[in-house]
Amino acid sequence: MQMDNQLPPQKAPGFCSFRYGLSFLLHCCNVIIMAQRTCLNLTMVVMVNSTDPHGLPNISTKKLLDNIKGIVATAQSEIYVKWAPPLERGRLTSMSASGFLLGPFIVLVVTGVICESLGWPMVFYIFGACGCALCLLWLFLFYDDPKDHPCISISEKEYITSSLVQQVSSSRPSLPIKAMLKSLPVWAIAIGSFTFFWSNNIMTVYTPIFIDSMLHVNIKQNGFLSSLPNLFACICGILAGHLSDFFLARNILSVTAVRKLFTAAGCLLPATFGVCLPYLSSSFYGTVIFLILAGATSSFSLGGALINGLDIAPRYFGFIKACTNLIGMIGGLISSTLTGLILNQDPESAWFKTFILMAAINVIGLIFYLIAGEAEIQDWAKEKQHTRL
Repeated sequence: MQMDNQLPPQKAPGFCSFRYGLSFLLHCCNVIIMAQRTCLNLTMVVMVNSTDPHGLPNISTKKLLDNIKGIVATAQSEIYVKWAPPLERGRLTSMSASGFLLGPFIVLVVTGVICESLGWPMVFYIFGACGCALCLLWLFLFYDDPKDHPCISISEKEYITSSLVQQVSSSRPSLPIKAMLKSLPVWAIAIGSFTFFWSNNIMTVYTPIFIDSMLHVNIKQNGFLSSLPNLFACICGILAGHLSDFFLARNILSVTAVRKLFTAAGCLLPATFGVCLPYLSSSFYGTVIFLILAGATSSFSLGGALINGLDIAPRYFGFIKACTNLIGMIGGLISSTLTGLILNQDPESAWFKTFILMAAINVIGLIFYLIAGEAEIQDWAKEKQHTRL
């Protein structure tokens, strides 16, 4: 089977290469970004129960952190246009993006301990200091183009540039906005991002509240149990990246089939496990297991719709990622706001309504993606060849 738009594989530097180091550094940055965002979800439980007049949740701060996450994710997408060879896109992007999933695991594990031993304000000081340290490290180590980096080996530099020579051009013409707006594959990616952010935001923001209302555990236990879905989501995301690259490198599936397969897994599995959750309230271990599965399996989309823009328009991937992330963030904002309203108005059946709605959004989004999604470079994204007569 011939793969879509792929160059023949070449011998490349191994796992201990600079591009993997860069991906790991991005992973660490994303861990801290999400730690700074997610720690507010658990500290809210402490702040709301506190008699301290300063212990009120700052919603504007939370929205600001959400916006920062979106900006950083968009900026990172442009990095892989020049740093990710076609047959390594899945593993490199999933490795860095999995930091967004591992961050909540780390922070939820340690936040409860910090709150009880040092007080909740120290949570923000600690993760803020870690962010400053990583920012300095990034400024010294990152270069926009592998050709300009002084530390990368010559063989790795040649491998990256040669693998991208047919897809990345030094010239960037004006954006074909009208063609993008008419492109169904672009809208399929946008809808895929919408469904991912919808599900992921609910599971990230409301898992501590769900555990508190259903399992009635203390803050330390809540932090640990809330962190488990994020740990397994990180594992599933990395696995999705490696498996997608494996299928492509071995010519087992086409790029289009791979993207649709992992998008289907990332939509259907969390929908199924989420719908089952309200019926397991009497079983502690059953609730925990299905909560982990519902939160973890959505990250299979990292090998599907969330990377699909790099297939259809590598020259404009940064812009497409920015637009689809914006639509995704709107989905996340709507889902978290709507879930909060449902919890306030109908506490008895709130979780059932929340997960049924999540399942419906996932299924509708998946159907659209399966119909309209593609992985071939679109005509409007190809470099025009000018010839003289």
